[in-house]
Amino acid sequence: MQTHEIRERFINHYVKAGHTEVPSASLILEDPDLLFVNAGMVPFKPYFLGQQNPPFPNGTATSIQKCVRTLDIEEVGITTRHNTFFQMAGNFSFGQYFKEGAITHAWSLLTDSVEDGGFGLDKDRLWVTVYLDDDEAAQIWHEKIGLPEERIQRLGMADNYWSMGVPGPCGPCSEIYYDRGEAYGEYGGPVVDDTRYIELWNLVFMQNERGKGIGKDDFEILGPLPKKNIDTGMGVERIACILQGVDNVYETDLLAPVIKVAEELTGATYGRSEKLAEDDPEYAAAHTDDIRFRVIADHSRTGLMLILDGVTPGNEGRGYILRRLLRRIIRSARLLGATGHTMERFMDTVRETMTPSYPEIADAWERIRAVAVGEETAFLKTLESGTRLFEDAAAQVKASGSTVLGGDAAFTLHDTHGFPIDLTVEMAAESGLTVDTEGFDARMAEQKARAKADNRAKKHGHADVSVYRPFVDNQPTSFLGYGSTEAEGRIIGLVRDGALVDRAAEGSQVQVILDQTPFYAESGGQLADRGTIAGPGGVAQVEDVQKTGKKVWLHDVTVTGGELAVGDSVEATVDHTWRHKARQAHSGTHLIHAALRQVLGPTAVQAGSMNRPGYLRFDFNYGEQLTDDQIHRIEAIANEAVDTDYTVNTIETSLDEAKAMGAMALFGENYGAQVRVVEIGGPFSMELCGGTHVAHSSQIGPVTVLGESSVGSGVRRIEAYTGTESFQYLSGLHRMSDTVASQLRIPTAELPERVESMSSRLKEAEKRIEQFRSAELTAKVGDYVLESVDLDGVRFVAARVPDGTAAGDLRTIANDAKGRFGADAAVVVFAAADPDSGKVPFIVAVTTAAQDLGLSAGALVKAFAPAVGGRGGGKAAMAQGSGSDATGIEAGFGIVREAVAGRGTGK
Repeated sequence: MQTHEIRERFINHYVKAGHTEVPSASLILEDPDLLFVNAGMVPFKPYFLGQQNPPFPNGTATSIQKCVRTLDIEEVGITTRHNTFFQMAGNFSFGQYFKEGAITHAWSLLTDSVEDGGFGLDKDRLWVTVYLDDDEAAQIWHEKIGLPEERIQRLGMADNYWSMGVPGPCGPCSEIYYDRGEAYGEYGGPVVDDTRYIELWNLVFMQNERGKGIGKDDFEILGPLPKKNIDTGMGVERIACILQGVDNVYETDLLAPVIKVAEELTGATYGRSEKLAEDDPEYAAAHTDDIRFRVIADHSRTGLMLILDGVTPGNEGRGYILRRLLRRIIRSARLLGATGHTMERFMDTVRETMTPSYPEIADAWERIRAVAVGEETAFLKTLESGTRLFEDAAAQVKASGSTVLGGDAAFTLHDTHGFPIDLTVEMAAESGLTVDTEGFDARMAEQKARAKADNRAKKHGHADVSVYRPFVDNQPTSFLGYGSTEAEGRIIGLVRDGALVDRAAEGSQVQVILDQTPFYAESGGQLADRGTIAGPGGVAQVEDVQKTGKKVWLHDVTVTGGELAVGDSVEATVDHTWRHKARQAHSGTHLIHAALRQVLGPTAVQAGSMNRPGYLRFDFNYGEQLTDDQIHRIEAIANEAVDTDYTVNTIETSLDEAKAMGAMALFGENYGAQVRVVEIGGPFSMELCGGTHVAHSSQIGPVTVLGESSVGSGVRRIEAYTGTESFQYLSGLHRMSDTVASQLRIPTAELPERVESMSSRLKEAEKRIEQFRSAELTAKVGDYVLESVDLDGVRFVAARVPDGTAAGDLRTIANDAKGRFGADAAVVVFAAADPDSGKVPFIVAVTTAAQDLGLSAGALVKAFAPAVGGRGGGKAAMAQGSGSDATGIEAGFGIVREAVAGRGTGK
């Protein structure tokens, strides 16, 4: 029974029983604590936790959820039981049926005949485990199902009691096992041998609430839940092994084809270790090869499914996991003997096996292929050079008698040559070495510290940051800017050239530290406010504001009149226009982010931003160029939000409360216990953000998307104008289009059609001009040949062809000229000048008869090149080059003529 049929039978069984079919959620959910969905019940968490009411008519649901677990990637392939990607089939009841319903539903599906829609498993091969004191479940299994008591085994909390690991729903569970027979181990049920008895299904009876605690069995049970729920999970891959009569998932219809392709591409053979004794000299190598085959199969499937859900290779978070998986595929294939590119074949094979269950793969195939192949192309270059460097470093370690590759060496491989540390560790283990990862981590920490210090130095004028320490510890700045753009404050510090000073006279550039300020310090992509600080004796222009220690605001100012002094009471005033336009841009960024996620899906997550008055740029994770239609939809959604005039609310709350509200937190950001949530239109946009924002979305003004571009592997950038800047930009485009339409004497609305028509005509005209030019050049060839001279039995042609002749055209007419000499010995030299680029292309062609006399185009072109300040090369029949000095063309012709006459270039 094929896997896609197993899935269909499972869903059909529960739909017939009244369950609502729920499609698999994306592997990526908006949960900063969860890289990937790792269990079938994860999408249903809000219903189990009571945060939302389940939207299912009968209070029951069924799904087959995509899952990825990557905590132990290194273990993949070592055994045949572990996979990074798997499918969890489940049925869920929210306060409806309980233990008897869950047990009878599962039993009937497993044991009903294939003709009746079941899996047709032999009842005598099924065993179950229940929780120690769950007499109710044991009784149902024995009395209702008819399972003999000796095939019902009891286990403790660590094995048969389920919770999410935190306070919340919990309860006993019952697991169903299949006996694979005496060939797989000892008789006696799963408590004796869980290799022979393979777990197929876990039925969780959520009936209690757990308290705080750690581990699987060290927590208090607080009492019963108001409603009893059911959560079950059947491993699709596990039951596929049974129904397809194979030993493990790598032999099923989903992964075996990938291994077959790997054998074809590498020339190695899978499964050799199974035919060898463990003490056989060949066993270790064969076992290692088998591991590599399994890595390729497992990671290819996981990689494709991650790319399908929008993950792109990167250096952090999900992107790093994907990059690591893909690179392990590439390296495993190389170690098995592959010499060329393999990724496309592997991915194409996974596409064929998985598309029956996930038709959306076909629609996303080109993007999937491009991402995977692009990563392979980039990594093969790194792998080739990095492997050589690693082998040299490993040889030095072994020669010294050590078994540890130093942290410095590992850091050099990573930092200078782009060799990932996880791969260094893996290769070291294969060589019998370990890596000083603590030393590596220390070097990485030093590098990050230097980068931060460099950044601070740039922002703080290379000041010694220790000068700010007393203020950070004892006098933090109070920020008043969320509620006001003007505030009275007191100067508590002045810093000039890295030192504290008491006064700053007119013309001085200093940093002013106030006890309280309305000025926003650059943060979260939003540029700092501009404005003035005025005291009793002087005034200063605020040009930048930065934070140090996250507590002290540093106002970079130029004193424009009088003098500022420590202790002065001052009036700090933010430039109202600057703040207003900055708020427009920052709030506009939130609209763009929300619109992006609507159009591209939840994987289009922010990767960086910059907001200045009237302008925003927004970087986001996405693996391919956006289409014009996608850009237009993003712009339209953002402007619809402006037109809707959403209220913009800011909420100060705890991080946990913010997450519970559904506020989006950015991966990789460090948040404190208290956070600020910016909500625009309720569910439309809700993000953790410390920036300044408008009060209503209509205040953002029109949002005009300027375009999108790539800023790195898997990262795209959108740029846009807001407010007045947007209006001015659109107004400029309007005036320009009106001017062009007027010159063409057509209505503005007809401009696109007319431009397209003119463009087509222009291309056709350019094509005809090129044809005429080529024909003219070809016609001149005859004249050039007629002007040839005889140099002691060799016809010689040297001509400067019309300026602007391209190198390709030179080749065409040189071939033509050479052909006109037939069997005669002849040498042809052409050169031209390009007025636009300043380049001087040149070419030499030599007939076969002239080559027989010892002449070579490759040697002659090298003789010509210095005269025009260039270089060239090629074969004996034809050679080309390019220079930069057109004044030397005639001299070059003379050099070649002398060489031909003297037969001195037969090299």
